[in-house]
Amino acid sequence: MESRNNSSLPVPDPCVSFWQQTTRSFPYLNVNENEPAPKESKYVIIGSGISGALTAYELIQGGVPAEDIIIFEAREAASGASSRNAGHVRPDAFRGFQVYSQLHGPEQALKIIANEKLVFERIKEFVDKHGVQCDFNPTTTFDVCMTPEFADFNARSFKLYQEAGGDVSHIKFFEGDEARKVTRVQGAVAAYQWPAGSSHPAKLAQWLLTQSIEKGVRLFTHCPVSAVTKSASSTADQVSWDVSTPRGTTKATTVVHCTNAFAPHLLPHLSSFITPNRAQAQAFVPPASLNGTNILPSTMSLRHTLKHFYSVAQRRQDGIIILGAPIANPKISPEAAASRLTTDDRVINDEVRDDAINNFETTFPECEKGRLRHGEGLLHTWTGIVGMTTDSVPFIGKVESLPGQWVCAGFNGHGMARIFTCAPGVAKLILGGSWKDTGLPECFEMTQARLERLQKGVSASVF
Repeated sequence: MESRNNSSLPVPDPCVSFWQQTTRSFPYLNVNENEPAPKESKYVIIGSGISGALTAYELIQGGVPAEDIIIFEAREAASGASSRNAGHVRPDAFRGFQVYSQLHGPEQALKIIANEKLVFERIKEFVDKHGVQCDFNPTTTFDVCMTPEFADFNARSFKLYQEAGGDVSHIKFFEGDEARKVTRVQGAVAAYQWPAGSSHPAKLAQWLLTQSIEKGVRLFTHCPVSAVTKSASSTADQVSWDVSTPRGTTKATTVVHCTNAFAPHLLPHLSSFITPNRAQAQAFVPPASLNGTNILPSTMSLRHTLKHFYSVAQRRQDGIIILGAPIANPKISPEAAASRLTTDDRVINDEVRDDAINNFETTFPECEKGRLRHGEGLLHTWTGIVGMTTDSVPFIGKVESLPGQWVCAGFNGHGMARIFTCAPGVAKLILGGSWKDTGLPECFEMTQARLERLQKGVSASVF
């Protein structure tokens, strides 16, 4: 029986993703796995995925001595959603605008989408500047409308976004035969194209960790944090926190929760607002019609409705196609749909896998099983846990009720379009900056007022 407790720790023995299969030689994969936890550290970061690794990196850039930072990871290095996603670096160009407007108002909706465009630009600049070997491929993406109903929804979102002053100069629109030609998807009704990319997310997380570790940060893998409690040595002027692990307790004055879906385990007042959700992805070896010079130049999202969609990203380095499964899927059984509501990423769901592969075969008939050679077709399937928030945006900033604790979590399976501004943002706040200094949309900030508002319920969600 799979656990559905949304405040549990990650399971200790998850499946191994495609990204993890191809990075088993990372020297810090299991670093300090048997070492005792230090007695004290000024900064403790919980979670070693991209948000935790980038937060550490940014704190060092901001002047924090690396030896004052430790990172606790429940499993091997970067073993959560950062090493289990579908490889996209894909900002929303306009699609979510009408729902974000319902949730946060038009002004914030504009800021949310502008921030995602900025994230893509930041990642590209960062990778280029530092020569990060993470298979980053700056290209374009297609939102492929597979039904007239979703084509109408996207057209309405585009119109509302444009009328509100949103930048659409980078978006191209195709319809009918033209859409089918540019996407190579014969079932396309319409398509929108804009700049986006793909990457090897585990390599990016591991590069960030390496930079910090080599400067003096200590990473403790296989060392889950079971509790963060107020230290007996706290004073009126300085609160300290005891960070409890199976290998000892570390006292810290600053604790940063970069735990995404697992944030409610240590911050139980978030349990109503961040829900773990098991996502699933597949790696597919293409036939001749999609290899060599025939590989897909753009990534794409094959959308039947806002939440019923399949992502497709073909890697430049080896031609492997990464397929993402839908969040909401009317084609699978209620039991398969319910299997998403878990923190167990040890197993996959066969029905979800089969539906994703069948959809890809329907979209690209040359990929049907009977037409493939031995060695082509489905290569691997894996799962990962994403953190879904009730208002479709992350929780960033200080935990008001717990002085010295901070959070960077709840990325809705959309972290690669958000973390590269959110993690630097939380680092700025920790170092004394204001919310304005972060440049983030105000609706991302974790405030008591936001939690009280969410307690009353929301009208819709983007993801």
